[in-house]
Amino acid sequence: MSARWVAGSVRAQALSRRRLGPVGARALAASASAGEAVRALAGSPYGARVRADHDLAAAQRGVAETLLWNLRVLAGWLPQRGAEALRALAGWFEIANVDEHLRTFDGRPADPPFHLGHLATAWPRIAAATSPAELRAALAVSPWRDPGGAEIRDIQLGMRLAWAERVVIRAPAAATWARAGAVLLVARAGSPGGGRLPAGAAGAAARLLGPAAVGAGSLPELAAAVPARLRWVLDGVDRPAGLCDAELRWWRRIGRDATTLLGRAGFGPDPAIGTAALLAEDARLVRAALEAAARGGDQEAFDAVT
Repeated sequence: MSARWVAGSVRAQALSRRRLGPVGARALAASASAGEAVRALAGSPYGARVRADHDLAAAQRGVAETLLWNLRVLAGWLPQRGAEALRALAGWFEIANVDEHLRTFDGRPADPPFHLGHLATAWPRIAAATSPAELRAALAVSPWRDPGGAEIRDIQLGMRLAWAERVVIRAPAAATWARAGAVLLVARAGSPGGGRLPAGAAGAAARLLGPAAVGAGSLPELAAAVPARLRWVLDGVDRPAGLCDAELRWWRRIGRDATTLLGRAGFGPDPAIGTAALLAEDARLVRAALEAAARGGDQEAFDAVT
């Protein structure tokens, strides 16, 4: 075991404590206003990127930037295999950048890109694209691969399923989360109004879940078609309205599994992957708590997404 695995595992344990946790997030959600919640958050582990004078949107952005910064720091302590695992997990931020970049093609306002540093996969090349066709071409010669079309839906679904595949390969401890997340993506894409999967996304979905999952015509059919070890994510879901509960079940599974990974004896990629997942879950809870505070401390709104 290299010294860098040891150092990375120790750093992962330290970073895992830089969270509000469910209790802290719930307390934040009970704030009487967004301003009160943001001021409280500025004195927390998120304070380096959340200022007391931030509005709701800026504070939520700061929470996401805090997560990304912690992933960058942790990756810097790890040997190459560990850094590659975190680069795969951080693909969400590159997808978010592309989502915003797509908005600029038809003149809509867009948020600035996240700065991924050494966790970037292909962002500098993607950022230079000035049309959906150029964007597709940039993706096709990158680890994201060709999404199969230049329509916004092609690109967004293709990237998300390609992300799941990369996580399976680069961060095996997170493979179940990635495959179960792909089940949810396929379920939403096939729900009323969602249409069928584009060709590029269908290929990735087939590799992740099996060919039968791509041809499923309903949620019960999809649940029966995916591998047995993934059926828990759609347990009891027979209509699109139930997919929100399925997504919460998915997040809760991630939280439990991540805690187990972090607590394992020895050194290796598992503590880093567990910490990355716990930090991501905490960021999700904190962003939801800010939304609840903006509604005057609406605990029911917070409970609905946690």
